[in-house]
Amino acid sequence: MGLFDKKYCDICGEKIGLLGNRKLEDGNLCKDCARKLSPFFSERRNSTVEDIKRQLAYRAENEKKLAGFTPSMTFDGSKKVYIDPIGERFIVTGASNWRSSNPDLIAFSQVLGVDTDIRENKEEIFYEDSEGNEKSYVPPRYACDYEFNVTIRVDSPWFDEIELELSDGNRPDSPYTDLYRQYEQRMHELADILMRRDNRNRVWDGGGTMNRVDNTGIRQERPASAPTAMGGETWVCPSCGAQSSGKFCANCGTAKPVVSSGCTNCGWRPSAGQGMPKFCPECGRPLQ
Repeated sequence: MGLFDKKYCDICGEKIGLLGNRKLEDGNLCKDCARKLSPFFSERRNSTVEDIKRQLAYRAENEKKLAGFTPSMTFDGSKKVYIDPIGERFIVTGASNWRSSNPDLIAFSQVLGVDTDIRENKEEIFYEDSEGNEKSYVPPRYACDYEFNVTIRVDSPWFDEIELELSDGNRPDSPYTDLYRQYEQRMHELADILMRRDNRNRVWDGGGTMNRVDNTGIRQERPASAPTAMGGETWVCPSCGAQSSGKFCANCGTAKPVVSSGCTNCGWRPSAGQGMPKFCPECGRPLQ
């Protein structure tokens, strides 16, 4: 076949216009059918016609399931994360009208891990001397901003990860600002929810098991503290809320939090009888 011979889509059979062909491993795909694929799918060139047909069947079923998706939580960023914590499902999309864009509906059980990363972007600041030459300050000065990136690793036949930046468009310029701490908290909150470490929409059944419930009008209960065999000091697990006495939570396995005696950055220590704050009052460094 020549370079300019007519080509037809192996999915819908329609003629493919000039510059409209999307090559497959063993065929051709028109741009209209390509638009129906998952936005996180990147292996089109290595996919066969049958692979694409299977994915389009999945996408059609996904669109039907979205009709019953009712998110109650949203995380903003370079892409928005809409979450239904009761149904344990979520979507990630950059579309303003997500229902019309058919975003992939993902179950919490498909999440293999959530990687969080705070990236410092640093650029040196220069000044001009009397002769117009660019000079470095002594010591060097820098302009910084901080990215709060999240990578969601998922078990799906069509893609294996989703990347987004929570701080997109409004990055903090210092780790000692409220904005920095807010992004850090939101980043870990998102990870906890998707990894099912967040218990705000669950209650204890009395036997050590968490059950999903509608949080409307329901108060979350913590499990009763179990008697300690060693008679040690009890502590409340920050992950599940259970009381334990050993080095690890007896319910979920989370390590006992290390109690800080003061700030390792500037040396500040609380006075006698004073509780330990979350952040150092002198330099702003997290203490807990």
